[in-house]
Amino acid sequence: METYFLSRLKPLFDVIAEQRELYIPHHEEGHFSFARYDPQQQQEIAFNELRLCQPAKQFLFPLREIAAVFPDPVESPPIKPFAIYGLKDCDLRAIRILDKVFQEEEFCDPAYVERREKMFIISSDCCSPNESCFCLMMDGSVYPEEGYDINISKIKDGYIIQPGSDKGRMLLKENEAIFADVPSAAILERDVNRTQAQAQLENILSDYQFETPLKEIVSDGCESELFNEESKGCVECQACTRICPTCHCFYLYDEKQDDYYQKMKIWDSCVRLDYATVAGGENPRKMLTNRTLHRLLHKFVFFLDRYGIQMCVGCGRCIDACAGESNIRDVLKKLYEESNANNDQKLKNGKKSLPTD
Repeated sequence: METYFLSRLKPLFDVIAEQRELYIPHHEEGHFSFARYDPQQQQEIAFNELRLCQPAKQFLFPLREIAAVFPDPVESPPIKPFAIYGLKDCDLRAIRILDKVFQEEEFCDPAYVERREKMFIISSDCCSPNESCFCLMMDGSVYPEEGYDINISKIKDGYIIQPGSDKGRMLLKENEAIFADVPSAAILERDVNRTQAQAQLENILSDYQFETPLKEIVSDGCESELFNEESKGCVECQACTRICPTCHCFYLYDEKQDDYYQKMKIWDSCVRLDYATVAGGENPRKMLTNRTLHRLLHKFVFFLDRYGIQMCVGCGRCIDACAGESNIRDVLKKLYEESNANNDQKLKNGKKSLPTD
C-alpha cells in the first residue's frame, strides 16, 4: 500500500493551489463549510472530523446556471480545474450517484462532465461521526476506499496521505520532497482510529437494525398512515432536498435580457407543491403526504430500479436541516415495524383458516 506522511498539510496544499482552485473546510459556529484556500494564510488547515454541512454537488451541479441563450449562442465561461478537500465516503458515493444521472449516455450533461474531469478529490477519514449519521445503514464506511484522488488520515503527529487515482499518484510522486518517511506505528494508529470510529457509529445506529431490504420496507409501506403523520410536521422548506448530496432535480425557465433571452437551469425539489404540475394545471401530488412518500420511493425504490444503487448515502444532512425535526431513520424504522406487524397478523390469520380435525 502506497502511503506518504506529512506533519502539516500546508506544503501539500500550497502545491495543489498552484495548479487549481482549492476549497477546504472552514470551521465556524459548530460546523464545517467550504472556503477558498489562501496560500498566504499561515494558520494550520482544519481537518474536518465529520462531513461538511454543504454537499459537494454544488461544485458539479451549480444551484443556478445558464443552459442556453437565444437568438445568438454565447460561449460559456471556461471551467477552471479545482480541488475539494474534506469529502467523506458518503460524499464520494454521492458523486458516483450524480455520475449515473448526468453522465448517462442519452442525457449526458456536458458542463457536468467537464467539471467532473477537472475536479481533484481530496477525501479524508471520519474520526467523529455525528449523531445524525447513518452511512453504515447504506453500505457506507467511516473511511473512503475508492473514488478519491488522494485520501488523508489524521494521526497523532501528522497525516497519512494515500493516492487513489493516477492523478493522485502523479501529484504525490512529483512532490516527494515535501514528504517524510511514514512512522513505523502510523498505519496501525490509523487503523485503530478507523475501528474506533466504526464502533462509535455502530453504537449510534444500535436502534436501527433491519433484516429486510430498504426497498421492500418502503414499497410495502406505501399505504401507511405514517406518511400522513410525517407530513403534519413538514413546513415545506425543502431543506432536505437542497442539502441532500444526491438530489438532482432541476427546472428550466426563460429570462429576458436587453437584447436576448437566456434559459436558466436551477435546482428544484419534489417537496415543492408545484413540482409535479403538468400542462393544464393538473397536479398528481397536490397533497404533501404524497410528496413525502414520493421522496422516499425515489431514494429507495425508483433510483435503485433504474441504476442498480440506492440514492441515499446516509450522510444525515437532511436530519440536521429539517425544520420539522423529521428523522428519515425513524421513518424507515417505523415502516419496518409496521411491515413486521402486518406480516405477523397475516400469519396468524392464515393459521386460523387452516382446517381442523
